[in-house]
Amino acid sequence: MQKTPHFHSYSSNFFAFSSMQFFRKTILGVLLACTGLNAAAQVIQAPSAPTSAPSTLPAGVPRPTQGTVPAGQTAPIQGGNRSQGQGGQTGTTQQGTRGQSQGQTGTTQQGTTQQGTRGQTGQQGTGTTQQGQQSGTDANGAKSSNATDDPIQDVDNTQEKTETELLRERELAAQRRKLFGYELFNNPGNSGMFQPNLNIATPKGYVVGPGDQLNINIYGFSEATYLSVVNPDGFIYVQRVGPIHVSGLSIEQAKVRILDRLAKIYVGLKSGPYGAANTYMVVTLGDIRSIRVTVTGEAIRPGTYTVSSLSTAMNVIYQAGGPSEIGSFRNVQVIRSNRVVASLDLYDFVTTGVQRNDIRLQDNDNIRFSTFKSHVEINGSTRRNNIFELLPGEPMSRLLELAGGFSSNAYKARVKVTRFTNRELKVIDVIDSEFANFPMEDGDQVAVESVLVRFENQVGIQGAVFRPGVFSLDQNKTLKQLIASAEGLKGEAFTGRIQIVRTREDMAIENISLNLADILNGVKPDVELKREDQVIIPSRFEMAEFAEISITGEVITPIPATPYVSNMTLEDLILRAGGFKESAASAQIEVVRRKKDVDVNSKSAQVSEIFRFNVDRDLSIKPSDSQFLMYPYDQVIVRRSPNYRIQTFVNVEGEVVMPGEYPVVTKDQRISDLVKMAGGITPFAYVQGATLVRAVQLSEAELELRQQTIQELADDSPKAVVKTEATKQATEQLIGISLQKILANPGSQEDMILQEGDLLRIPKQLETVRVGGEVLLPTTAKYRSGQTFQDYISQAGGFTSRSARKRAYVVYANGSADRTRRFAFFNVYPRVEPGSEIIVPQQTRGELTPLQVISSTTGILGSVMTLITTVLAFRLLK
Repeated sequence: MQKTPHFHSYSSNFFAFSSMQFFRKTILGVLLACTGLNAAAQVIQAPSAPTSAPSTLPAGVPRPTQGTVPAGQTAPIQGGNRSQGQGGQTGTTQQGTRGQSQGQTGTTQQGTTQQGTRGQTGQQGTGTTQQGQQSGTDANGAKSSNATDDPIQDVDNTQEKTETELLRERELAAQRRKLFGYELFNNPGNSGMFQPNLNIATPKGYVVGPGDQLNINIYGFSEATYLSVVNPDGFIYVQRVGPIHVSGLSIEQAKVRILDRLAKIYVGLKSGPYGAANTYMVVTLGDIRSIRVTVTGEAIRPGTYTVSSLSTAMNVIYQAGGPSEIGSFRNVQVIRSNRVVASLDLYDFVTTGVQRNDIRLQDNDNIRFSTFKSHVEINGSTRRNNIFELLPGEPMSRLLELAGGFSSNAYKARVKVTRFTNRELKVIDVIDSEFANFPMEDGDQVAVESVLVRFENQVGIQGAVFRPGVFSLDQNKTLKQLIASAEGLKGEAFTGRIQIVRTREDMAIENISLNLADILNGVKPDVELKREDQVIIPSRFEMAEFAEISITGEVITPIPATPYVSNMTLEDLILRAGGFKESAASAQIEVVRRKKDVDVNSKSAQVSEIFRFNVDRDLSIKPSDSQFLMYPYDQVIVRRSPNYRIQTFVNVEGEVVMPGEYPVVTKDQRISDLVKMAGGITPFAYVQGATLVRAVQLSEAELELRQQTIQELADDSPKAVVKTEATKQATEQLIGISLQKILANPGSQEDMILQEGDLLRIPKQLETVRVGGEVLLPTTAKYRSGQTFQDYISQAGGFTSRSARKRAYVVYANGSADRTRRFAFFNVYPRVEPGSEIIVPQQTRGELTPLQVISSTTGILGSVMTLITTVLAFRLLK
């Protein structure tokens, strides 16, 4: 039999399809240009809210939308692509072929459809409702029935909400969140849930309708392929066969009808007089159609939804947001052709995961949410604290099952129910035996309490036992049994007196003292314990005072305080301190011990004793050891040997034969000895400029005293300002010496005794004089023999108007200084030597204190009176 050519048919179909698509795009562009964006938006409008939707809802609760799309989609989808899923495209239809037999890969045409034969633009799958368009928008983008077309006026209406309305919205949102199962359908994180699986085999019982694509494959003796789309009249067209009506038939029935028609062309499809069947046919579902399902009743987002024909009731229920705060979870009806074909109990899926009666939807099905019959709230010690919907006749046991059962700390013997009567509230105590038969009513509030925070059979033991803690009273009824369970007493346990802290029935605490030694020895009977008893066994260490001993002085590691250990000898303590230092006087070890029993009437008033020992540096045990046992609070002092000295050094630098560092050999080593050790001075040495530098270490008290003295001098000076400088603890001071006299008469009073760290500086022959301070031109001049103080001042330009001439002084090269003296009305200036520095201070006057003003005035008045007295005396003599 001749094979049916299908390549030519595919090319013709593709050309016709492309032409039709171009025509559709052109028409759509013209419509958009004429009608504007508003008309374009109406083409792809999503399910609208009914007029009965509430005008205000709590914050955070999605409301039915108009002009928007259901949750989880960007725009309604017409005819999903089974190989790629559905959703996520704006104003588009995403439809491809399952086997891609036409070469299409799920192409997207904006605002158009690719199914059917009428070429209508946006007529199917747009998600518009049959209830008409409503004006106004709500918070989610859908217009409300009472809104205006003016967006500014809509904002004003929103801002005019009263506090009562906002409070009501928040209460309503909180109530919705407490509804069991609400978050499953309104959780933003569950956007991918409840989407139909498009990549499945053709389901049995699938009813074919307009828009479905049937792939007819013939193989065997003859081979052919037909791709046909069911037109709106319910027919598919097959070449050489003609139209075949398949709408309303299941996929199996459609296959039989198609087989009967094709058997007239392909005789091998059926057995006959010509022999057995040698040609076979397979009919599969390609692209699927879109159907429109209406959601009514008490849903979060009621309206008309365009979904895939493979969608079930749960798919649409999720897109509609599930029931509202007054909607029923237990009775969701699927109405088809004006009769209820299925009723869904959403609690079955939420609690057990079983989807009973989740039938596949058909075009124009209606999912209706009725109002709830009974809401019951449960709080307390359960695994879920929510508001549950109960069917009439369901008992409390069903409520506890929905709540996940009792928590681990729940009081399971009794549950309290608060119920509304016709006039007031009443409380019902339901015991555990009535849970299975106690009927629940609408508005009941169930409270599950927790167990008491106390133990019915607990006793405890603490103190000097090996395993303290809490034990069961059932296995430890007596004191001896409890001690045995605690692994017995420790060695330091004090058994002469123990305590049992008991809580009486009136919750008062009492103390019971016992002699445990008598009980263990059988002298007294065992004690029976009661619930919440606490047994306290003290330790001897806790009853003893913590004692310390110490060792200080010339040991390797002084120990200011260490715990006392019995039977410790003096040698043991010295060994613990690391032994003696080299400087230790081992023959003078002192142990200071406090006296315990001091006679207060004794005149000696002795409070401690001192023991002296001679301890061998070899701390090994030998018969000559002191065997002196240490007592608590003993203090051991190891003193320094009187003949021990740490080696010290002094330095000499400058014009000596061998400058450097030299040891201090004797305690009375002097400057002349150091010069002799350095090989004497060189011919270029300037002996008059020799200086001794000594490091001075001041204590905190000395620093404070020196600073206070300087401050007092500054305050008392009436004619000068004393500048105070910060004094350091460690400083170097220059000591003016006369090395010429020292070398001429070694050992004399000028020959100073050296100290550790002293530095002797002997400069080279100096030939300059430095002039500074209040002179016109501070400078350094050449020293010339015979020139005086005033000669060098002249070389510096002379004094200034602010020079304090009477206070000028000279600092010599050896660190000493000499000041200007006053004789009658003349200034006697000091001599100038090589290396000297002439300093002329500035004449300043500080702010005088009242005491200084009075003192100065008194001095001036005294001088005037003396002058007057002298003049009068001369006149009298004449």
